[in-house]
Amino acid sequence: MTDKSCFVIAPIGAPDSDTRKRSDVILKYLIRPAVGACGYNAMRADEMPEPGMITSQVIQRILDDPLVVADLTEHNANVFYELALRHAIRKPLVQLIAKGERIPFDVAGMRTIAVDHRDIESVEAAKTQIVDQIKAMERPEATVDTPVTMSVDIHTLQSSHKPVERSLADILSAISELRSAVFAIDQRLTEGSSNTVLDRLGSDENLLRNVLVQRSMRSMDGKRLRELFFNASPSARGIFLEDEAVLARMFPESVTTTPAENPARTDADSKKGALGTE
Repeated sequence: MTDKSCFVIAPIGAPDSDTRKRSDVILKYLIRPAVGACGYNAMRADEMPEPGMITSQVIQRILDDPLVVADLTEHNANVFYELALRHAIRKPLVQLIAKGERIPFDVAGMRTIAVDHRDIESVEAAKTQIVDQIKAMERPEATVDTPVTMSVDIHTLQSSHKPVERSLADILSAISELRSAVFAIDQRLTEGSSNTVLDRLGSDENLLRNVLVQRSMRSMDGKRLRELFFNASPSARGIFLEDEAVLARMFPESVTTTPAENPARTDADSKKGALGTE
């Protein structure tokens, strides 16, 4: 029997609106089955039966329920207000968004599940991800970090009289900024805004290296990678050549592994040498 509460933050919209229809489908066919499999009973604000001020009841559920699922689709202002409350208290939450919509920068560091409610396979994949996230958050050692709690932790450490804690604050701040920067580049690569991406990647070798570490570029096709390569700065080009997975996509005709038999690698090495990137 499901006896644990899960509050659903979502754009609801007017009756018969496209927003309401999508929200109902997401609730019925995605959120309820997924959280129900983990022992939770999902409820959205418009389903609350208690009399009284709805805003107070919503806030109470956001603060008290052991789990919250937030649908960020359409970038609804009420959703983000309510999401911020949940972010502040370090309690379990799962974030969703319609596939193809951009995740707002302020919550870019949080894992967000993209789903197309019209695609059965996408919905099934999202169910699995929701269940996996809930199970991970229910582990005894699990912690919930959000942009709000990260900022609070950093501020606390920065105010410390201990040099070690102040240094840790600097490290955490740098990690937070790097995560956001890598996510922003990944979004731009996905969206194909080539000029902005090429300018940014060509001028910042460190960000490019971190994008490679995050595997953001390893799924790109060879043509796109070659475009990035030839528009990057000379020092940044060397990073492309250091990554075997990226190199293989840039030069798919290479089928052997030895330098003598690999014309693509030989060609890449010649470019590398000519650019002074050895």
